[in-house]
Amino acid sequence: MTAHDPLSKRRLKLWIRLLGVTRQAEGHLREFLRTRHDTTLPRFDVMAALYRRREGVTMSELSRMLLVSNGNATTVVDRLEADGLVRRTPSETDRRTVFVALTAEGLASFEGLATEHEAQVNGLFSGLTDADIDTLTDILKRMGAK
Repeated sequence: MTAHDPLSKRRLKLWIRLLGVTRQAEGHLREFLRTRHDTTLPRFDVMAALYRRREGVTMSELSRMLLVSNGNATTVVDRLEADGLVRRTPSETDRRTVFVALTAEGLASFEGLATEHEAQVNGLFSGLTDADIDTLTDILKRMGAK
């Protein structure tokens, strides 16, 4: 037990509050993507990762970027490929390696989604001032440094 640390219970309550805010925001974004765009958050996340790396990435790199298993990444990529939003290209030097990248249609689709996604996130956190954002960002950076 942590009875000797007077902040222990407050830190636990803070964790629960952070988790609640995260789950609420994620739930809102999942619902927004489902109802307005007939898509899922995992699909959005894969497209966002591929948007950041336009030249394409290997499936292993993609799963590492998303912190998911290769199987989960493959399932999402399969669906995106069937919809014409991504393409797979075999490596010329290693037949076990496959690169995945957004197609032109995928790029255009993601850019529209990203704009609306940003607007949704902006709305979720619209009650925060510039100073609030700076303070929270600083605190979260310090927490991530441990």
